[in-house]
Amino acid sequence: MTVLEAIQKSADFLGKKSVESPRLQTELLLAHLLKLPRMKLYLNFERVLTPAETDALREFVKRRGQREPLQHIVGSTSFCGYEIAVNRNALVPRPETELLAELGWRFLGEIAAAPERQTPFQRESSMPSEHAEPEFGVPTALDFGTGTGCIAIALAAKCPNVKITATDISADALALAKANAARNQVAERIGFLQGDGFATFHSEGRVPRVPNSEIEAKIMDACNSSLRNWEFDLVISNPPYIPSAEITTLQPEVRDFDPRAALDGGADGLDFYRKLAAEAGPFLKPDGKIMLEFGDGQEEAVKSIFETQKWIVEAVKEDYSQRARILIAKSSSSTSSSS
Repeated sequence: MTVLEAIQKSADFLGKKSVESPRLQTELLLAHLLKLPRMKLYLNFERVLTPAETDALREFVKRRGQREPLQHIVGSTSFCGYEIAVNRNALVPRPETELLAELGWRFLGEIAAAPERQTPFQRESSMPSEHAEPEFGVPTALDFGTGTGCIAIALAAKCPNVKITATDISADALALAKANAARNQVAERIGFLQGDGFATFHSEGRVPRVPNSEIEAKIMDACNSSLRNWEFDLVISNPPYIPSAEITTLQPEVRDFDPRAALDGGADGLDFYRKLAAEAGPFLKPDGKIMLEFGDGQEEAVKSIFETQKWIVEAVKEDYSQRARILIAKSSSSTSSSS
């Protein structure tokens, strides 16, 4: 069987299984199998697949026909240009979340470049930020509910001087996030903590363990001292936002393979926004910001939740399909304390 024949037959099979974009999905599976860029398949249409390649493709296509996500089959996905391993323990990163990460690293970059965050020697010499003294005015970020670690990894890679803390209630998700951080060579710049929400920063809400890196050791020491150690320039999150009753109506790739805890936002999908609005304020530095992704049609409800808790909503950003997707807000208390 040639490459072209394999694509045609497999795409036909996936189409009958109601898989979206069946030809594209087939090409991506075959390109992964043959270790070729997808477009190079078009230069190899007449190549005859070996029996082993045919069997492997058949197994891939069978799994995809059972609605297993493409990313699970190939084992990873690209997020902001970084390879992120995926499995059933965490939500597969979505393209719209790349915009959230980009807004985050741009904001952190602006903070790092601010004169008040530079050492006196830096200001006088115009020394690049990568030579700053390690603890002087270093921007900090909290990735709340890190999952695969994709947001924390993108922030760490784009902003080398930022100190990042990433939390998740799931030990399995954190193990995946740590592996992804190591894969992308940013593990030493991210501290991972297991715990339930902001209770993670109190010893009683955190799962005891031995730190895996120097930054994690510092983070865990800080956990056992004052909460002043837990004021961040940025709190960023893609929290669960699907209403509980709607989960059964989702595409099988999501419903059956993403962990329910990463999807279920409570009866109206807004539980985590209420929690963040009520609890995140004390964890922000003056002029710090919170950036959150939310679901279709949730813009007004999420804005109302934060405004009721006296947050200042600075912006709502649209995703690549022009749908309202990201809330950016500042705590009114932190704003008044900085004035």
